[in-house]
Amino acid sequence: MRLPDGESALAQLPALRPDVVLMDIRLPGLSGIECVRRLKAVLPGVQIVMLTVFEDEERVFDALAAGATGYLVKRTPPAEILAAIAEVRRGGSPMSSAIARKVVQAFQHSRRSAPGGALELSPREQEILTLLARGLRYKEVADQLGIALDTVRSHIRRIYEKLHVTSRTEAVVKFLGHSTGEDGALP
Repeated sequence: MRLPDGESALAQLPALRPDVVLMDIRLPGLSGIECVRRLKAVLPGVQIVMLTVFEDEERVFDALAAGATGYLVKRTPPAEILAAIAEVRRGGSPMSSAIARKVVQAFQHSRRSAPGGALELSPREQEILTLLARGLRYKEVADQLGIALDTVRSHIRRIYEKLHVTSRTEAVVKFLGHSTGEDGALP
């Protein structure tokens, strides 16, 4: 179902209770980012993936802060959009690799010191998070590490529990905030 604007989405989606919504940022009237914020207030379980032409850090972070679970650019091939929808339904946070790179770079520049010491992640969990921070999808992580996709998902669930987060983006942000070195480089 395609809705013409944010107001229509707010009026119709709560009754439909969708699992996943693809949202653009530039909508007539209410912005997509504000629509995400309002939709999450009435449908907290809905997964919203931004699908837009905008790649600037401010809009990316505003959308994620409003409650978007993923962020794709419109030039993403249709097969990858379908894969991203499936990924978000499985608990992932799909991002175009260029967007993931912007997230990584932003947090490298504004790294924080760990409040309670080092994160208690296993070396394998740290390895997986490092690859996710570099923009790899779960399947690519599995292929690179020579492990099953279900094993990656199992590690991701434990990472979420240990870091007290609910999305890939939150996990990467928290990990990068604690693990970047003096030069801002990823481990």
